[in-house]
Amino acid sequence: IPCVNNARVATICGDKLETNMALIRAGVPTPQARVAFTPESALTAIEELGYPAVLKPAVGSWGRLLAKVNDREAAEAILEHKGTLGSYHHSIFYVQEYIDKPDRDLRTFVIGGETICGIVRSSSHWITNTARGGTAEILPITSEIDALSLAAAEAVGGGVVAVDLLETPDGNLLVNEVNYTMEFRNSITPTGVNIPSRIIDYVIQVGEGRDGQLSTNHSPLATSLEVS
Repeated sequence: IPCVNNARVATICGDKLETNMALIRAGVPTPQARVAFTPESALTAIEELGYPAVLKPAVGSWGRLLAKVNDREAAEAILEHKGTLGSYHHSIFYVQEYIDKPDRDLRTFVIGGETICGIVRSSSHWITNTARGGTAEILPITSEIDALSLAAAEAVGGGVVAVDLLETPDGNLLVNEVNYTMEFRNSITPTGVNIPSRIIDYVIQVGEGRDGQLSTNHSPLATSLEVS
């Protein structure tokens, strides 16, 4: 029975470590990252990337539990708190390079190998998710944005995904995350695209065998992500 999205896409996109590894394998530009399993090695990883750095849960959404770590004292405090909370989620320390982007990030929607639209999410806060108060405007889909979005979607297995892009100070684009259960409530009006209708059309195509999801033959466990 065909599924949208399939289990492989859900496995890769549902775990930020898996997503990062898939992007690296596919040669898709993404912020540097480290993964550690003790507070001590996490502190080392943070200082290797340099301050500020971003500490985020391996599994999560809506920008929850993200921390911008500005200095060693903040790092020590946050790592102590995570180490004391007890949940196994808090014993996995996913550390990412902080990108000094403008007060915005970009999100594109890819369905069945087509970038159908995109939004610019703006906020005075460094976390720009619309679920956290960011505002959305239409994003013109340039050839660069289109190519990067399609490459990111293919890296995780395709289907129906949203690709989050960051702009670096020197004007380059990096893929931050790929979401397989993206929300679109705040994206329909600014883009003028009926996103749920496009998703339904694609699901029907897959069900009828007229289209398929992109696939990857790589093992999700293969990695060049640095582990501490």
